[in-house]
Amino acid sequence: MSTQSSNQAQHICKVSLKGRALLNDPQWNKGSAFIEEERKAFGLVGILPYKVNTLDEQIERAYQQLKQRDTAIRQNSFLESLKAQNWVLYYALLQRYLKELMPIVYTPTEAEAIANYSHLFRRSEGLYLNYPHADIMEETFLDQIKGRNIDLIVCSDAEAILGIGDQGVGGIGISTAKAVIYTLVGGIDPARSLPVSLDVGTDNENLLNDPLYVGWQHKRLRGKEYDEFVDTFVQLVRKYLPHSLLHFEDFGVTNAQRLLDIYRDKHAVFNDDVQGTGAVTLATLMSAVGITKSKLSDQTIVVYGAGSAGLGIARQIRDAMVILDKIDKAEATKRFYLIDKDGLVTKGLVAKCEHAGWAEFERDDSECRGTSLLDVIRDSKATVLIGTSTHAGAFTEEVVKEMTKNNAHPIIFPLSNPTRLAEVQPKDAIKWSEGKALMATGSPFDPCDLPGGGKAIYSIAECNNALIYPGIGLGTMIAKAKKVSDGMLIAATRRLAELSPALKSHQGESGGQGDVRDSDGNLPPLLPDFGEAPHVNFEVALAVAQCAIEEQLATVDFELDELRQKAEIARWMPSYPKYEYDPKGNSGMF
Repeated sequence: MSTQSSNQAQHICKVSLKGRALLNDPQWNKGSAFIEEERKAFGLVGILPYKVNTLDEQIERAYQQLKQRDTAIRQNSFLESLKAQNWVLYYALLQRYLKELMPIVYTPTEAEAIANYSHLFRRSEGLYLNYPHADIMEETFLDQIKGRNIDLIVCSDAEAILGIGDQGVGGIGISTAKAVIYTLVGGIDPARSLPVSLDVGTDNENLLNDPLYVGWQHKRLRGKEYDEFVDTFVQLVRKYLPHSLLHFEDFGVTNAQRLLDIYRDKHAVFNDDVQGTGAVTLATLMSAVGITKSKLSDQTIVVYGAGSAGLGIARQIRDAMVILDKIDKAEATKRFYLIDKDGLVTKGLVAKCEHAGWAEFERDDSECRGTSLLDVIRDSKATVLIGTSTHAGAFTEEVVKEMTKNNAHPIIFPLSNPTRLAEVQPKDAIKWSEGKALMATGSPFDPCDLPGGGKAIYSIAECNNALIYPGIGLGTMIAKAKKVSDGMLIAATRRLAELSPALKSHQGESGGQGDVRDSDGNLPPLLPDFGEAPHVNFEVALAVAQCAIEEQLATVDFELDELRQKAEIARWMPSYPKYEYDPKGNSGMF
């Protein structure tokens, strides 16, 4: 891990760059914050205007410039430009206005930026590995990591981007966005992360026919050629960066779980769509069942949308039932009903579609009178409804009311994003359930008024992977774990659930039949506010690292009682250290 920390401003950094070369390097550029002594030492007098600004002053100026952009996509473009100029200022600005700017640099705005990547392209970022140059992949990879200490690689083949599907080389945008979140809320040094695009073509006809498309304009690879290309990349990571975390992002449903299964016992590999989505949803569900004073294994769960995210969620919750409630895996699997666009996942549907991963959750064809969402909820007496379908409005008034018939407090999670693709608007679900539903969404929504008059509100939890995956990554990197185990994921979810505002303040009665509101009549959110994400992820990281040490997966030599101190040292924070010029310097901290 990096030796930079929250006290990094007290360190001295030896830098070999001078003049405009220094100003053009976003890792080391301070802009107008270079002090007088540094300006003379680095040949910046006359290149910069006279006044020296503090970082706070720079943040205020950048924020004013940002607010002059009148659309989210223009604000996203401005922030990308700022990141290309000055890393410290970029991250300090985001940190100052975290909750406000998160939707700009991540979901939902990043999806629009990715969809228009080739038309917005100005400057490359990260590593582009494309199939036509597969024969020189090792040389290309080594050029990028030469002289660098890389702890994190975030890669995507861009087949299933943020609810908008195949985006080809634009997938580098999700790799860079995820790396930004690792830094912003996980404290990962941005110099030690590497975003990667695995450009294996695209099946997006718009991109294939777009003369401005900057990726490999070819139909997406499948089968043996695809597997060999991905394996070459993974083996390079294993060979040259053996203690790094390899984060897979937005792979298609046919590859996401399959690749995770292939590599998860060979390297510290993490798939956010499968494990991250599953982990944060599990933590949210643990909070909800804690409020109702029930158990995970008491739930009957309908997952609407049986792609990689839906399957990942089902597996994560199922495995938690086995580990925490000590029930048989087959028995736990029976608690789930998965529904895809063709209806309930049954033996007949599995035989027809041959879908990877469906078979373990298949139901008998005779179990339900019908296979629609409403039929399944009615026949299964579902207690939990989770949406990962990108089917906007799928949770109709009739569906929500049927859920409410089954439960004093139905648990309803419309997780599809961006916002416009949510399965139900929270305010509608609250109205239709007469204020009884316990909810979380995949994108941010405003608080909802609770029925009954008065000023009582329900603050809807944002079931956002970024509340947990940076902590899982940081904990894995602190421990230099050999793998990301199921135990480490459960440790992360339990710690996040423990931080739930709803659990801290609820007044639920035994059996979950009582009032789950706080003393003011409000319903607190099931997860912490996103503004608390840095603190939350740090606590998650400690839990993950501790589990790795206890499971003997860690390759570090410190004891558990040193963990918090080591974790604090490992965190990167955006602040300016003092620079000294050294023509032989490697710009390292000491």
